[in-house]
Amino acid sequence: MRAHRTHCTIRTSVTLAVLAAALAVSAVAGLALGPVRIPPGQVLDILLAGPAPGTGAGAFGAIVWDVRMPRVLLGTVVGAGLAVAGAVLQALVRNPLADPFLLGASSGASAGAVLVVVFGAGILGFAGGAAVPLAAFAGSMGALVAVYAMARRGGAMTTGRLILAGVAVQYILSALTSLVLVLAAHPDQIRSVLFWTLGGLGGARWGELALPAAALLLGTGLLVALARPLDLLLAGEEGAHTLGLDTGRFRAAVFVLTSLVIGVLVAYSGAIGFVGLMVPHAARMAVGAGHRALLPVAALGGAVFLTLADLAARTAAAPEEIPVGVVTALVGGPFFLWMLRRSTRTEGVVG
Repeated sequence: MRAHRTHCTIRTSVTLAVLAAALAVSAVAGLALGPVRIPPGQVLDILLAGPAPGTGAGAFGAIVWDVRMPRVLLGTVVGAGLAVAGAVLQALVRNPLADPFLLGASSGASAGAVLVVVFGAGILGFAGGAAVPLAAFAGSMGALVAVYAMARRGGAMTTGRLILAGVAVQYILSALTSLVLVLAAHPDQIRSVLFWTLGGLGGARWGELALPAAALLLGTGLLVALARPLDLLLAGEEGAHTLGLDTGRFRAAVFVLTSLVIGVLVAYSGAIGFVGLMVPHAARMAVGAGHRALLPVAALGGAVFLTLADLAARTAAAPEEIPVGVVTALVGGPFFLWMLRRSTRTEGVVG
């Protein structure tokens, strides 16, 4: 047993080191590549010189520090947060196909944010600058609760029930967002609605990084502290009850925490799908299902994946930019179909 734990610890440490190196490389690539290409060596010189004026970095320095660095950092934070949220949701519903996007959490957060963007004067106007994140959280929480309630009603929750409930909620929220798009009075509002539905990191600014970073760090820290009860819940409710876990209250509390993280992140990135589906699955193959190792690995893996996806979105059709949500969907859609095919070998699609 001790030898097995030592082996797992070594494997986790190696995986984290590899992912940290991959994140550093992908971040440098994200800073170097774009409509204006900057040699990687010069990027490193600019980073070492710091953002202070008068360093001689010139226009390249402004591009790196003012334009690309906030975008890369936001992609890192959002990718990590969505991957962690996906891993936790998969444990809560005991289903590897759960994902913030597929379960409607991202769509709910987008719908809430869009309502405030277009009708902000009358909705949550008292909240000031926190109105959009607050509305995104409320939408995310409402969508998760609705999907979970529909999937549980009338019998045991199955993959089929979960997917159908998620699709139904997404259709409703998509119709709501489309209605808001029709009612939007100004071109700026229309662009904002499209941003929420397709996802993007182009609007990243230094002043907007603090809240999503805090949500990621605090949320991930709390979830890692809850690793053992998450492991118990993943193993089965009956065994968790036997060991003294109040699964109903625990699941509700973690749903709220996860929705808060998703809502804050989506408030700054729009709806970006499939990160929370693919990355946790890959992380489990690397380090197993134990959440104490899984969540940090998923966080780094999600950061790497979304950083590279955003790089592809900026460069694949340059000088035009593809919404990063389109890139993740092109990768995640086939992956989801593959996982669905695997799951339906042992379970009916309807239940």
